[in-house]
Amino acid sequence: MGNKQPISILKIGGNIIDNPSELKQFLSDFSKIEGYKVLVHGGGKSATKMAQSIGLVPQMIDGRRITDAAMLDVVVMIYAGQINKNIVAQLQANNTNAMGFSGADGNLIRSSKRNHPTIDYGFVGDVQKVNIPLLETLINTGITPVFCAITHDLKGQLLNTNADTIASELAIALSEIFDVTLSYCFEKPGVLYDSEDDSSVITSINEALYSKLKAEKAIHSGMIPKLDNCFNSLSKGVQKIKIGHHRMFQDSTALYTTITL
Repeated sequence: MGNKQPISILKIGGNIIDNPSELKQFLSDFSKIEGYKVLVHGGGKSATKMAQSIGLVPQMIDGRRITDAAMLDVVVMIYAGQINKNIVAQLQANNTNAMGFSGADGNLIRSSKRNHPTIDYGFVGDVQKVNIPLLETLINTGITPVFCAITHDLKGQLLNTNADTIASELAIALSEIFDVTLSYCFEKPGVLYDSEDDSSVITSINEALYSKLKAEKAIHSGMIPKLDNCFNSLSKGVQKIKIGHHRMFQDSTALYTTITL
């Protein structure tokens, strides 16, 4: 156990992707992280804007996108194309040898189409398997993988997949080989007691405090799936999880939230 190499897995949210100067700064910071690393990105508002520009009306249920065939075409084009390749190109400019992937590439992440008793999510995937041997080979040859939020079902169908979940599943899979730190980076400095007050960072959350915060309704609804993912990852071998603004990687005084069991 003690001989595992460390690896950093970072997931960036839409508000970083939607802001070109913020994204540029994040990718500069990410490039300075030493050792092995993996980046997972969401889609930001670009897919919604593109969909609206061609007359599609995005549908959301409980914060999750319903992905019909037309919307799937848009998210594949934006996530796996425009956003992913833009990030890879910027990382190359920062001397990080990145390669962009969907789950279909090299059969890296296989999913199954979500089967929900009452809601048809359309072409939405739930992760089933990560191709650990290939991922390990890529990482050991000095490649920094950059994953978009698209997977496949091994039957020829691409599937839109939650980026937080992809980051979590990659972290769980790689924890068999590496000492994994999983970080969720977004526009806030961490999980906040008061969503309007950026200084109210909760610096550490364990399961007992999480239950209490949920009971008090102190945690914003959008944060609950993220934290559920975190505790699931920790229970399955991930060593450390951080949530906060990307400045936490280069600024030793920056506040952030650490999630522990």
